[in-house]
Amino acid sequence: MVVIDKFLEQHSLTEEEYIKLLEYWNDEVVFARLKDEAVQIRKTYYGNKVHTRGVIEFTNYCRNNCYYCGIRRDNCNIIRYRLTKEEILACCQSGYALGYRTFVLQGGEDPWYKDAYIVEIIQDIKKQFPECAVTLSIGEKSYESYRKFRHAGADRYLLRHETADKELYHLLHPTSMSNKNRKQCLYNLKELGYQVGAGFMVGIPGQTMSHLAKDLVFLQELHPEMVGIGPFIPHHDTIYDSETVGSFQMTLFLLAVIRIMFPKILLPATTALGTVDPLGREKGLAVGANVVMPNLSPIEKRKLYELYDNKICTGDEAAECRQCLQKRVESVGYRLVEERGDAIG
Repeated sequence: MVVIDKFLEQHSLTEEEYIKLLEYWNDEVVFARLKDEAVQIRKTYYGNKVHTRGVIEFTNYCRNNCYYCGIRRDNCNIIRYRLTKEEILACCQSGYALGYRTFVLQGGEDPWYKDAYIVEIIQDIKKQFPECAVTLSIGEKSYESYRKFRHAGADRYLLRHETADKELYHLLHPTSMSNKNRKQCLYNLKELGYQVGAGFMVGIPGQTMSHLAKDLVFLQELHPEMVGIGPFIPHHDTIYDSETVGSFQMTLFLLAVIRIMFPKILLPATTALGTVDPLGREKGLAVGANVVMPNLSPIEKRKLYELYDNKICTGDEAAECRQCLQKRVESVGYRLVEERGDAIG
């Protein structure tokens, strides 16, 4: 287990070494070692704090036709919706009253929301809630658009790279999209001073250990402030409808690996984890995660933002979700905090 020892000592490996490391993903002894190290690192920098991000899914329109996604452009079987600025601000008001100090505006790549309107939304949120962070998760934009949003007050940007491998990327997306451009968007966001979140899916059809190793190497090069990973979950209105769900155990293994790679990283226990396993988010926190992302969207819209099948928390009241999350977090020895939860420098 030379590669394990080297990783625990140096917190980084080569692509070939990561492949060897990942071969131990189902080894209980190795997983226990990585988990213990990840938890210790997490507690060193964050104690028992768990940061919250209130997610507002403000549009399920999308110009893209990603083959795996439930809100892809050509899916004619879903009801589309858009939230107005006033509706978004109402979600923020509800979240603020519940203690959330970061709002995540998440949506498909919807051309209806012009840059000027996004800028106006950001500015109004910052005006009403000046101590709160605004995170955007609205896909690939031009450098100039990212600059406008940053100047308006956006603090963070989430853009999963999905996979760092060019060929695997093309199996998931039409030719109008490119792995190269997506990566460049992440570097542009870093240059503009955003706290940047990248990430990938575990268990994509056709994914190998080599693909996952490339993801880890890409993260080493990018050095983001946040990494979001979750198991691949198929959607019934896509070409991947009959594929199996990505490995929950491998996702936990990779969460521990990422915490060790980046000791100060913001690492969410994702909704996808909780969808695959009833205790998924708790188990994510127990291997080094330190962020949860509850849904603040209007209840009647939540089911419509269905990126994958059986997504959890589509019907809970925001307050009930907060109380439920608090109990879940406390059950594994941590506590929710009312803080922005910025990345540690």
